[in-house]
Parts: sequence; C-alpha cells; structure tokens
Amino acid sequence: MTYDPATLGQFTITATDGAARRGSLVTAHGVVQTPIFMPVGTQGSVKALAPDDLDAAGAQIILGNTYHLYLRPGDDLLARKGGLHRFASWNKPILTDSGGFQVFSLKDIRKLSEDGVEFRSHHDGSKHFFSPEKVMSIQNNIGSDIMMVLDECVAYGADYDYTAKSLELTTRWARRCRQAHPRHKNGQLLFGINQGGFFKDLRERSLAQLAEIDFDGFAIGGLSVGESIPEMYDMLHHIAPLMPRDTPRYLMGVGTPLDILEGISAGVDMFDCVLPTRNARNGTLYTSQGKVNIRRAEYREDDSPLDPLCPCYACRTFSKAYLRHLYVAQELLSYRLNSLHNITFFLTLARQAREAIEQGRFAALKAHYQDVFAPAKDGGKP
Repeated sequence: MTYDPATLGQFTITATDGAARRGSLVTAHGVVQTPIFMPVGTQGSVKALAPDDLDAAGAQIILGNTYHLYLRPGDDLLARKGGLHRFASWNKPILTDSGGFQVFSLKDIRKLSEDGVEFRSHHDGSKHFFSPEKVMSIQNNIGSDIMMVLDECVAYGADYDYTAKSLELTTRWARRCRQAHPRHKNGQLLFGINQGGFFKDLRERSLAQLAEIDFDGFAIGGLSVGESIPEMYDMLHHIAPLMPRDTPRYLMGVGTPLDILEGISAGVDMFDCVLPTRNARNGTLYTSQGKVNIRRAEYREDDSPLDPLCPCYACRTFSKAYLRHLYVAQELLSYRLNSLHNITFFLTLARQAREAIEQGRFAALKAHYQDVFAPAKDGGKP
C-alpha cells in the first residue's frame, strides 16, 4: 500500500448545485469520486459478484462489516493474510462499519455498558465483547481505508431521555476510538457517527460534540430504522447541511434510488445499502424505465434487453425472457446477472449525479427519477 501522507484524507469539493456537492476523497487505495454509492460486501464479498464484476460495474469503494468479519474468518487471520484487500483481491478502497448496527439489530443477544457491547455470536452462541478500542483493533487488522467509530443506533420511537443518554455514550465511545487510533495511523481514515434519533436538538448536540474530535469525515446514523419516508427526509435535510463542509458526509444504510438522490440534494456525499443485491436475489431489478419484477409471466417470451440504456453484461447480452428463465429455474447465474445489473444501475446513478452537479442540472435529474420511480408505477412498494 503506497500513498502520499500529505494528501491522505483530503476532501475537495469541485462543484456544487444547490446543496448537492461534487467532490473527491483521497484514501490509501485511491481517490473516491463523490457522490458515490458503495456496494456492501458484508463478509468480504459483494454477494454473487467477483472483483472483476465490480470493476466492470464501476465500483470505486466497497463496504465490509466489522462484526461479521471478526466472527468469520476472524480479524487475526485477515491480518496474517495481509488484510482484506489482499485476502479478497480487491485493490481499491474499503470502508468498514464498526459493528454498531449489530448493537441495534441484534439487541436480543447483546448487553450494553459504558465499556462496550457484549454479544453472543449468531453462529454458535459464543460470547464476545466489543469495546471502542477492540473495534479499532479489529478494523486495523482488516486494513480498511475508512473506519467507523463504535456507536449505538437507537430504535425508532425511543424516548427523549434514552436517546440523549445514548448519544452521550456514543460521543464517549467516539473519543475513545480516536484515542485508540491516532490520526491517519496505518493510512486509515476514521469517521464519527451522528446520532440523536428523531430529536433535532439532540442531533445538533451530537454533531457539536463530534466536531470537537479530529475526524476525517462524519456519518449520519440511525435513519431508516422504521420511520416514515417524510420523517427520514425531514431529519436528513435538517442535519446534513449543519455537518462540517470540508469533510465527507456519509448517510449509512439508506439506499433506494430516490433516497440517494434526496440525500445528495441535502448535501450528502457517500451512501451504502444492501438493497441492490438483496432485491436482485428476489427478482426486483432497477432500470432506467422503472422497477422490473423479472418473475412476472409477461416476460416469458420478451426478447428485449432488461434495460437498453444499461452498459452491464446482463443487459448487453441477454433478454428478459432468459433472465426470467434463470430466476424461475433457480439457476445460480440469475443471482450474478441480476446483482451485476442492480449494482451497475446504482453506480451509474451516482455517476449521473456527479455529472449533473457539474453541469448545474441536478434538480432535473432528481425530478426525472422521481417520475421514473413514482409510487403509482409499482403499487407504492419499496
């Protein structure tokens, strides 16, 4: 891994269109052009796709999961193998979350304390403990370019007092993470995570506290946890513009096409979500003409490509009829082709957003996709 310490972590905004930003972030494994969508490789693999598939789709950076990689194959093994980049043969940037979402999603098998989180493995029930320092050590072993602090993501509907106590704990953990990982140690960047539930004053308090810590970027956590779309967008537009301008802003785990465009319009730079690959495995595909349920009988003899505007291998090579056949027959190739298409669509959307911001037409791009994915066109389903 070679990089220039003088430019590591440098975030440069090259164009704006309203609150939307076009920028670039320097990491140890390359420069990430923003706005960007990050495919999720939970266990060191974006499901059904190989690194050359991701390259062909235009992926700049992928996301790995600290909790899952710690359990399997183990961060010590990854360290012995030269880190996740070498182990997975991926030579571009990697971001790892902290396991904080598992604090939320696995609440029935974990215990929270000032020191950290004790949890039972969902594989074998064995006990493990994540402290802020341990989470930094795991991510050091993984060798990710961007690491996240340990945080607590509170559930939607949590009351004010609990949410306030939780964000204070998250801030204390954030300080311990920074102390355990000095700035740019091993060429790794560290992002803080804004919490505060759906209380705007708590979100502002969290952001003020985090801004006092020397982070390379700031994430918005705790959205898309059960709230309505209007509630999520309202909070997003409130907090994103208040985040430091000269560092990247990352909206965690939120990722329909319209959510991404809404986030960009609020000034967010980075996004991730499992939606493209998860929906691909369920036969739901995103196209320039709207969503397609490839399982439908109407495609049984449809010789047209899935999306005539898409450059992916699936769209250039196969018909809707063949893609439907693969899905109905439960052929494994269906997972690869569908996933490749959806990931390509999301990365193309990010590229189109970058170009639109540069050309001062982002509002038009957003309006176009709002029409393409209007709820009335697909029964209002996500």
